[in-house]
Amino acid sequence: MKLYIANQNYSTWSLRAWLLFAQYELDVEVVKLKLFTEDFYQTLESVTPTAKVPALVDGDVTVWESLAILEYVNEAYLDGRAWPDSLQERARARALAAEMHGGFSSLRNELPMNCRAQRKVELSEGALKDIARIDAIWSQQMARYAGGWLFGDWSIADAMFAPVALRFKTYGLPLSDQASAYQQKVLNSPAIQRWLAEAGEETDIVVEDEAGEPE
Repeated sequence: MKLYIANQNYSTWSLRAWLLFAQYELDVEVVKLKLFTEDFYQTLESVTPTAKVPALVDGDVTVWESLAILEYVNEAYLDGRAWPDSLQERARARALAAEMHGGFSSLRNELPMNCRAQRKVELSEGALKDIARIDAIWSQQMARYAGGWLFGDWSIADAMFAPVALRFKTYGLPLSDQASAYQQKVLNSPAIQRWLAEAGEETDIVVEDEAGEPE
């Protein structure tokens, strides 16, 4: 398998797809491209119809979009282990993953992922509402699975929310005790520590994602 990603410092969607491979130690060749460069678009034009990352090539199968990649790998290589066992919890996990996939536009726009930085920003009412909703999700799940991942064992839902934990760290956003405990579990996980180490080796600056002012 070959997984195309972009700058690890900035690319949230790349992180979501990459995490599944790291978490389950699956064999994959990672091809990292620099955002907004000629090579980025030229390389991806022959790989995916969207010319965006992430993109997965597995033999004669090509999958684009993070959530689709996560679902494909889970079915093809993990026997469904990356979702909770019970029907009810799978439904809830999928609902939360889809909510993250399609929502929280104010948070995305105002708090771009920037792993290497410590920044401060003035947040809109919409962004504050998004943050409160995520805090509530994390807190509710921690009340059900104290000390665990969102559904006890690591799942695709955790992959979808992982970039938010990094965003909250970059911008120093306060969280409730239970939400903060979940954030720390994400940040301290070996896979995220590896991602951060690799992001820290990058030197490229994407001006569009340098929001706010240095802390």
